[in-house]
Amino acid sequence: MRILIVDDEALARNRMRRLLVERFPAPSAIHEATNAAEALRAIDSAASMGLPFDVALLDIHMPGQSGMELAQALQSQPHAPAVVFVTAHAEHALSAFEVSAADYLTKPVRRERLNAALQKVELLAQAKSAQIIKNTKETSEPEAEADETLLITNRGNTERVRLAEVVYFKSEFKYVTVRTSAHEYLWSGSLNELEERYADRYLRVHRNALVVPGAIRSLEKTSDPHDVDGWQLRLFGINDVLRVSRRQLPQVRALLAKGR
Repeated sequence: MRILIVDDEALARNRMRRLLVERFPAPSAIHEATNAAEALRAIDSAASMGLPFDVALLDIHMPGQSGMELAQALQSQPHAPAVVFVTAHAEHALSAFEVSAADYLTKPVRRERLNAALQKVELLAQAKSAQIIKNTKETSEPEAEADETLLITNRGNTERVRLAEVVYFKSEFKYVTVRTSAHEYLWSGSLNELEERYADRYLRVHRNALVVPGAIRSLEKTSDPHDVDGWQLRLFGINDVLRVSRRQLPQVRALLAKGR
């Protein structure tokens, strides 16, 4: 993995480099830039040599162009690295989602959290080469939609996941979590595409989540004391909970009232 650290503070860059060297001993794989302009030059230069960066670890608050503005500029570049924001300001997480960041880390960065973010980047890179949705309808079976699958690439392995086994989809930054009763996968696809194609199969419960209506066990208030009006779903067979947005709450209640 080729990594670009973008931060105007030398101490922050040094700490990040120390954490990265533990996982990537080759120093040539880790580069630094002190501002957005330097980062853009480094990214263009690396791409021109056929050695594009896999990920850019971006600070948000920097002199001149901010890390958020840099991420927006990178969206239009064909060889742009994945973006992971590294900042002391947690309030920018929603904006990070809007520029398709792979992850969002807050300083001081923990080693385990950084490793998890880099693993996401690796999985996303593998998933890009996979076919997004594969329709495997059997012409001899009238109920063929049960055989439709997602083609998912994970650590170099490719497998089909039957849609009939999926409990929910949850969009998190630049990837979608595909959850079955037994496994969890990362998929590089579009939640909106799924909703449009399978509107009769999944229910939108939040802007970032689709769920199988029959998998819903209960609707309940959240236990978060700072979110007294929050609601969440509990599902059959798994311990995961899904947040329900205020906009989708009436639809969820109506569905449960019908006993679907």
